[in-house]
Amino acid sequence: MMDTLKIRGGVTLNGEIRAQGAKNSVLPILVATLLGKGVCVIENCPDLEDVRSSMRILRLLGCAAVFEGGTLTVDSTGMTRTDIPECMMREMRSSVIFLGAILARTGQARISYPGGCELGARPIDIHLSALRALGAEITEKNGDLECRASKLKGSEIILPLPSVGATENIMIASCACDGVTHIKNAACEPEIEDLQNFLTAMGARINGAGTPNVTIEGGAPMHGAKYSVMPDRIAAVTYLSAVAVAGGRVKISPVVPEHLASALAALSEAGCGISAGKDYIAMSREKPLCAIRPVHTMPYPGFPTDAQSPLMAMCTKARGTTVFVENIFDNRFRHAGELARMGADIRVEGRVAVVTGVEKLYGAPVACTDLRGGAALVAAALGAEGETVISELYHIRRGYENIENNLKALGADIS
Repeated sequence: MMDTLKIRGGVTLNGEIRAQGAKNSVLPILVATLLGKGVCVIENCPDLEDVRSSMRILRLLGCAAVFEGGTLTVDSTGMTRTDIPECMMREMRSSVIFLGAILARTGQARISYPGGCELGARPIDIHLSALRALGAEITEKNGDLECRASKLKGSEIILPLPSVGATENIMIASCACDGVTHIKNAACEPEIEDLQNFLTAMGARINGAGTPNVTIEGGAPMHGAKYSVMPDRIAAVTYLSAVAVAGGRVKISPVVPEHLASALAALSEAGCGISAGKDYIAMSREKPLCAIRPVHTMPYPGFPTDAQSPLMAMCTKARGTTVFVENIFDNRFRHAGELARMGADIRVEGRVAVVTGVEKLYGAPVACTDLRGGAALVAAALGAEGETVISELYHIRRGYENIENNLKALGADIS
């Protein structure tokens, strides 16, 4: 049977949601477990398709991986393989981070190019040039990347742009380097800090995560560790956007409000009431929504590209016109056409989308185009008249844990 969601909109949402562990944090953490040659216990691990994909890769490499009750235990002692087949690499974009970890652990690795959502070009050239700077020899053969390094050596690496994945790959690989590695123009996302904290728990010597300058002193003995993953800021923004569309009140915890600062400012500008404590965010939307100033996606602490789609769903019902400028990916408005099937007024020109709010959205059959685009369709459906049937849910399953049950708990008519 096709995996679909049926949502009957027009119901206000009220209640509390417990935030899941961060998808964009747990994936590099799982990769980093390869460095320890021991047991790592990862708590607050979300049950996602991308997590399951990572587990399959870890098991293929010879590790033991057991997921139970929100805790994932990885024993990398028995790692034997150094290659990942194309079918597994294609399941998610972040799989490229395995390259640095396998190389650091064994001195050789063979992978194909990664897959994931089709958001346009996300070249891994930055990853490869950084690993070469650390001493890796990388050649392409029959569509595979073959990498070798008799010994990685610390280096100064200046990134041409603050790539999250490249920063993570370098941090992981550098733990096995002789000497010190300095990353300049590093990504500053909170998930980078979470990775640093986990690697530190494993014995690594790293500082500077969360700033453009990260320093890794390589060669420290690495061991297993126990760690709890940070809350998912993008999932939190998605649920806030859904309540903004449908109306109502919601409290989300545990979260770190400062991680959501740019998105919270946009929700407040649209007419939502926001209050926040040390580890929670409460939001209400009672009056009609209004358009907001142009949204420009930027690296952290700017507006996150992953939050653009859910916020666009909110703006489809906001009085006035909102302009979205996508500065990270070149194919991130694919969901706009599906929202238009529900009555949204969206015009797309390259990396710019112009959204003019409409009085009503209407239920329709729609399909998820990518992970965050799928979340936008869910949010829009909750504020639409009639029934919306959403297909291609595997995209949503990659990044959201129990999204239908969470929304049911708020009163949504969803099955």
